[in-house]
Amino acid sequence: MKKTTALPHRSTHVHAVARGLALGTLALAAAGAHAQSSSVSIYGSIDQYFNHMSSSSGARINALQDGKDLRSRLGFRGNEDLGAGLQARFQLELGLSTNTGATADANRAFDRQSWVGLSQEGLGELRIGRQNSAAFTRGDYTDFTARTLGSVINNFGVPARFDNDVAYISPRWAGVQVEAHFAQQQASTTSAQVTTPIVQLAADYLNGPVRVGYAGLSAKAPQKSVIDAAVFYHYLYANYDYGKGKVYAAYVRSNNIASNANGNDAGSVLGNTGGVVTWTSTSVNRTYDLFQLSADYRVTDTLRVGALWGRIHDQSGAGHNASGGAVGAYYALSKRTTLSALYETLRNSSAAGFRPAGSAALGTNFAGTDVNGRSINGLQLGVLHRF
Repeated sequence: MKKTTALPHRSTHVHAVARGLALGTLALAAAGAHAQSSSVSIYGSIDQYFNHMSSSSGARINALQDGKDLRSRLGFRGNEDLGAGLQARFQLELGLSTNTGATADANRAFDRQSWVGLSQEGLGELRIGRQNSAAFTRGDYTDFTARTLGSVINNFGVPARFDNDVAYISPRWAGVQVEAHFAQQQASTTSAQVTTPIVQLAADYLNGPVRVGYAGLSAKAPQKSVIDAAVFYHYLYANYDYGKGKVYAAYVRSNNIASNANGNDAGSVLGNTGGVVTWTSTSVNRTYDLFQLSADYRVTDTLRVGALWGRIHDQSGAGHNASGGAVGAYYALSKRTTLSALYETLRNSSAAGFRPAGSAALGTNFAGTDVNGRSINGLQLGVLHRF
């Protein structure tokens, strides 16, 4: 009898092919899911502190307040991978006063940021909407407080964010990153509503432990304005990481008095947080130079201490000068929770009216005769939790 060799059963081939097709389909699906993946995250912070302040007028403040180091907030951000290195991104962020539960701005849902953008690997990012200013985002490079409570530059004020803003942020090329903003703002005049653009340019250079940079803002007065003068804010900074901490130097030249000033220096020339630009404050005719030096030191992995000194100099000769300093300590209970203590002093000349400000404006603060020409001292104890 002729011997025959048994052949594999047809079903074996069918199952092998089916398994191969299934695995290939799953692999393609996974690759497609990766190429088109998207994510949304919820984040925020709660920053509460006890504030004791005294004025040389004899007035005292003892209050529980919000926003010493990082304004309490709730945010949403996300991105979608569109393939070939292109991403769609967005960010929505609202400020909170957590000691009362109120929103920071009763007229806006997302008062801090609300933008959408496209990011291309190697080319940079384009954003459209309400955004933080270039100067505001560089707070970490200014001093040991990250330019919050205790910072003399922060007491003068920083243009924080603007509506209707189109921004481009580049990648870092040879250590240099550039940023540009163009925001078309609504302005109020005595006879008509007109618009004026707010232009921002910035550049940051990072090379090992050394960082230097510039962030500037300019806005021309609209037609028929009560005061026909451009508003400007020029900010230079440099810092050096020496291993156990950083040394900081910062310089500002501006004619934009922030709304956290009071008395002789009250009234924001340019809306620092978007909204209406008035151009009705005569303070726009006064230019200030600000100088500030700061340093910090990491005592341990969890404890950091720092100090700063700064001066506000009125170039108009009207004597609206001030100087001040601060010392502080930050203790990390965890990656998310930090305890802090800060002592600050701010000394106004007889004509000046500057007062302390934190990451958020102080809900309870001195005003009028308790600010003009006064020395203000403060002691703050806080807890900051990020999530």
